[in-house]
Amino acid sequence: MGPARQTPLRWDDTRFDPAPLLRAGAPKPFFVSSLGALFADDWMAVLPYVRDAVVDTVFADPPFNLGKEYGEKSNDDLPDSQYLEWCRGWVKESCRTLKQGGAFFLYNLPKWNIPLGACLGEQGLIFRHWIALEISACLPILGRLHPSHYSLLYYTKGLPKTFRRIRTPIQTCRHCAGEIKDYGGHRGAMNPKGVTLKDVWTDIPPVRHWKFKSKERRANALSTKILDRVVEMSSLPGDLVLDPFGGSGTTFAVRETKNRRWLGMEIDFASEIVERVESGEIRSHRNDDFVEG
Repeated sequence: MGPARQTPLRWDDTRFDPAPLLRAGAPKPFFVSSLGALFADDWMAVLPYVRDAVVDTVFADPPFNLGKEYGEKSNDDLPDSQYLEWCRGWVKESCRTLKQGGAFFLYNLPKWNIPLGACLGEQGLIFRHWIALEISACLPILGRLHPSHYSLLYYTKGLPKTFRRIRTPIQTCRHCAGEIKDYGGHRGAMNPKGVTLKDVWTDIPPVRHWKFKSKERRANALSTKILDRVVEMSSLPGDLVLDPFGGSGTTFAVRETKNRRWLGMEIDFASEIVERVESGEIRSHRNDDFVEG
């Protein structure tokens, strides 16, 4: 499947053409859908060729440098200083591609997002939120608090050109169906469509069942609910979303269903992503969010 995808593609009215977004000499995409293009390359081979100020939203979920085995071309066990230097490279290139008012979301461990948040600030981006996603992914560690959240940084290049309010359902007791919180005694003033999304997300389901995961890339996968919120919050249909680390392809599947254009890179599992996106294999988690605007 891989070699066949490397043959020249003939563009037509139904196929996304990334050429206007790229500088001369850019590598050819491995796969093109009606909305996006996937490159079977490391970010270093593609990102420098993306033109300045063409991207509406960047979403990055890089390897966390935990020594996990991904593919043959990946190294997830670097010295701390080397890992951070590598990250600063793609952060700076990604920031360059953002339009004024564009959004940058960076998903990583708190340990890494502290210095990487500083790097985003150095590139002139404005901090908006540190979003904590409550996901207990390890056993308690002796001498430390139990790590139970991942960090999702949200920065923008200037004031956001798009910010859509997301409302989540009012929580109720599963036994009596009564509302769990009294909202400070102001229940009558609450919006019937739900409460404004907080910067602590406790409703992200773990990706454990194989119907949500890749059979080939056995590393952790993201819940589609995370990508739903990122895309809906910061972009409109037809906007362009950039993802330098395709992983198992979840982000691209969400963009296809949300009618966003996209550019993506994946160094090891491009063929697997194509199979999953084209077959509709990537399943969505239930999401009862209400998006305004």
